[in-house]
Amino acid sequence: MKAYELLYFVSPSIEDETRSAVTERIQTLITENGGAVDQVEEWGKRKLAYEIDELTEGDYTLVDFHANPENIAELDRVLRITDAVKRHMIVSRTDRD
Repeated sequence: MKAYELLYFVSPSIEDETRSAVTERIQTLITENGGAVDQVEEWGKRKLAYEIDELTEGDYTLVDFHANPENIAELDRVLRITDAVKRHMIVSRTDRD
């Protein structure tokens, strides 16, 4: 398994239950496919560099995890169709393998 880092943000006006449901769904998706979630950091509200969908702030979350490279495409697909997630980025961390 390889080490990855996922950074995503949701609207700051979203309800806490919805935000925690998104985080839970991501963790479940990673672990169901044989991966392991190492750490989840709630960064909180941050100002965006530019306006996205009429938002000037985002509520950021960072997830460090290990997964098989074949499963990253499915995680990316699920994040794209999740309405609560405005933007996301998955990066391979070769320094943590």
